[in-house]
Amino acid sequence: MTSPLDDVQLQHVVTGPLDVSYAEIGPEGGDPLILLHGWPYDIHSYGPVAALLADGKRRIIIPYLRGHGPTVSLDGAGRSGQQAAIGADVVEFMDALGIDRAVLAGFDWGGRAACVAAALWPERCAGLVSVTGYLIQNIAASVKPLPPTIEAGLWYFFYFATDRGRAGLDANRRDVAKVVWTRNSPEWHFTDADLDLAAAAFENPAYVDVVIHSYRHRLGLAPGHEKYDDLERRLAGAPTIGAPTVTLDGGADGNFPATDGSGYAPHFTGPYRHHIVAGAGHNLPQEKPQAFADAIIETGQLAK
Repeated sequence: MTSPLDDVQLQHVVTGPLDVSYAEIGPEGGDPLILLHGWPYDIHSYGPVAALLADGKRRIIIPYLRGHGPTVSLDGAGRSGQQAAIGADVVEFMDALGIDRAVLAGFDWGGRAACVAAALWPERCAGLVSVTGYLIQNIAASVKPLPPTIEAGLWYFFYFATDRGRAGLDANRRDVAKVVWTRNSPEWHFTDADLDLAAAAFENPAYVDVVIHSYRHRLGLAPGHEKYDDLERRLAGAPTIGAPTVTLDGGADGNFPATDGSGYAPHFTGPYRHHIVAGAGHNLPQEKPQAFADAIIETGQLAK
């Protein structure tokens, strides 16, 4: 499938801690849809989805997350990787573009950012698509072990907790991503070209700082930035999300087994549906773009 991102001219906007680079497709007056990528991925995870949804009625906006691609971290707050930071980024980005409300959709870090924004700023979220459900972290519970089969797949959490892991990520950005992609999406036959395209985004000067802080913070091994202290306190209460929501689980996710969604459901107080996408791994929008696009359309149907 031809990607509309192949020829798009990146734009940028200053949000406070960041100078965010983003791709935009569709009319400025269209219904805003913000697509948020994960780690270790980049905006090209959404090329096929954008092609399916570029109907002339949607304003599709795909930003590079902090620490990725041409997005620039302007201060110390911009080098934090904690959940409150990436959630606040979404709302600050919307403010900078003059967008009051948008459908937010994401996976991995992007799904977490979308969930945080939807929970803490409900008036800004017109609909939500989140891969792997409710992704707001319970940091206080991070000391509780998961089943060994899942812990094994989260090797990079523990690697990045060490100085050796930080040095390894810095030296082997593309190769670390290749291992994560292969384990997280065992049925996705990505190419070297796919990986190279994403890996270019990992050369950002703040990449290692943001990634290492993200994984250390979520395990309670690093403090957050003071700018986000109040937001983190609010997130610790597991706030619910009232926007029309569709959650997706990849049926072939190598780390996170698909569920029926019942474990997520209590966190979503508005119209809610859950689907398992057969054959999809962790990078669901790039692997199964039609299912992801359908979920976005479904949030609009739930809102009626």
